[in-house]
Amino acid sequence: VQPGEVDDSRQHDYSNLKSIQRKHTSPIESFNLILNQVDPLFIDKMAAADEFQTASQKFLSWFKSLQGATFHDGIQIVDLRGQNAGRGIVATKEIAPETVLFSIPRRAIINIETSELPRKIPQVFTGNDGDDEDMENEPLDSWGSLILVMIYEYLQGDASPWKPYFEVLPEKFDTLMFWESSDLEYLKGSAVLSKIGKDEADEMFRSRILSVISANPTIFFPQGVSPPGETELLQLAHRMGSIIMAYAFDLENEEEPEQEDEEWVEDREGKTMLGMVPMADILNADAEFNAHVNHGEDDLSVTALRTIKAGEEILNYYGPHPNSELLRRYGYVTPKHSRYDVVEIPWDLVQSILNEQLRLTDDVWKQVAEHVDPEDLEDVFVLERESGEPDSEGRLTTPAKVQEVSPELEEQLKGVLKAIKKVRGDLIPDKRKRDEVYQHVVVSTLQKLLTQYPTTAEEDEALLASGNLTSRQKMAVEVRLGEKRLIKEALQVAGLGGNGAAEEVAADEGQERSSKRARTAQ
Repeated sequence: VQPGEVDDSRQHDYSNLKSIQRKHTSPIESFNLILNQVDPLFIDKMAAADEFQTASQKFLSWFKSLQGATFHDGIQIVDLRGQNAGRGIVATKEIAPETVLFSIPRRAIINIETSELPRKIPQVFTGNDGDDEDMENEPLDSWGSLILVMIYEYLQGDASPWKPYFEVLPEKFDTLMFWESSDLEYLKGSAVLSKIGKDEADEMFRSRILSVISANPTIFFPQGVSPPGETELLQLAHRMGSIIMAYAFDLENEEEPEQEDEEWVEDREGKTMLGMVPMADILNADAEFNAHVNHGEDDLSVTALRTIKAGEEILNYYGPHPNSELLRRYGYVTPKHSRYDVVEIPWDLVQSILNEQLRLTDDVWKQVAEHVDPEDLEDVFVLERESGEPDSEGRLTTPAKVQEVSPELEEQLKGVLKAIKKVRGDLIPDKRKRDEVYQHVVVSTLQKLLTQYPTTAEEDEALLASGNLTSRQKMAVEVRLGEKRLIKEALQVAGLGGNGAAEEVAADEGQERSSKRARTAQ
C-alpha cells in the first residue's frame, strides 16, 4: 500500500460490537473484547492519524507564534493523505479576492542568511581564495548550500528554532529518485527516465556534503550524539535534497526588475537564493490555482486570486510542467497538467530514419558535413502543445493544441535536406521531393517513438480502468499515456490524420512489438 492509499484488502466488520456490549455488563470486559475484534492495522492507522494531526497542530501553533507571521482565520491545515496529497490548506469560509491568507517573515525562512551554520564554517559557503580550481574548493551552489543547512538544522533537534517545521516535512517520497526498478519499468519509452540522476546525486552528496559533515563533527552533531554512518547520512542528504526540490522557493532579489504583471512567474524556478518557507510549502499546486506567493521586502505573503469558497482547497502554481516533470520533482501527476506534456525527439532517431529512406552512405554524410557543421546540429527537439498562460485569476481559458511538430526540427531537417541536394541532387531533385521526404521522415519518427513504449494507448487506458495498479504504477501509466496522446496529435498535424492514421499507427506499433517479442523469445 502506497502512502496515502487505502488498503482495501482487509475489510472490517464491527456489526457485532453492540451485541458484545449487551452480553457483558462489565465496561472493561466489553472494551477488551471490542479491542480484540478490531483489526490491529486499523488501530495503527488511527494512531498514525493522531500523530499526523498533532504534528500539524504543533506546527501551526509555532507558526502563529512567529513575530510578524499572520494566518487568516478562514483557513485551516487538513489531512489530504487519502487523496495522496499529504497536508493541504482549505478555506473554512468564503474568502474574497486579494485577501492575504498568511504571511511569513523572511527571518523565519530557512536559508543561508538565517541559519547560523554559514557563520560557523564560512569557507564552505564562500570558497577558498587563490587560483585553486579544484571543484572541492568551489563554494556550494544554492541547492547544495541549502541541503547542508537543512541537514545541520535537522541534526540539532530541539535546539533548532525550526524543529516543529521539520516535524511536518515528509520522510517518504514518490519522486522517481525513490522508485524501485520494477516501477520504473512502467516509464519505459519516456525521456524522464534519463533525468533521474541518482548516481550523480550520490556522487555530489559524498564529495560536497558528507565530506563537510565528516570534517566538522562537533559543529553538526550535538554533544553526546554519535555521528551516524555514511549510509544513514547519504539517506538524510537524499531526503533533504528531495524536500528542497519539492518545496523550496527561489527568494527573489529585491533589486532585480519585476516581471510584467500579466506573466505568471513560477515560484520554484530561477537561480536566486533558495529557501524553505514554512506554511507556504503546505500548499498543494495545480495548473489551475487560486492563490499566489508574493515576495515582499520583509516577508512572503500568499493572497487569494479570486473568490475561494468554503471547503475549497487553496492551490499554488509551480509552473507549466509536464506530468513527467511533476512526477520527477514532486512525486505526483494531475489531469490538468497533461496539457503541458512533452515528448523528446532525438536527432539520432531522425537521422537514422532519413538514412533508411534515402539510403545514405557515410561518404555522403561526410560531404553533407561540408555544408552543415555537425557541431551546429541540435541533439534533441521538444514536441509540445501551444498551451497559453493562466489568466489573472489562475484559470486556464484557452485549449491546448499541437500547432506544429517542432519548428526547430523543421528548420534543421530541411537544412540538412538542402545540403543533401547539393551533394546528391538525384535524391532530392526539387522542393516537392524535399517536402515529401521531410513529411515522411517526421511521420516515421513519430511512429517510431510510439513503438518505444511497451504498450499502446488503448492498453494503457485499459490498465487505468482495471484499478489493479499501485499508485506509482498508475502515475507512470498516466505519464506515458499522456505522451502517446501528444504524439498521436502531432501525427495528425504532420499530415497523417483521420481513421487511416490511427489504423496505420496501430499497425506499426503492433508489428514493432511483435518483432520485439519474437527477438526476446529467441
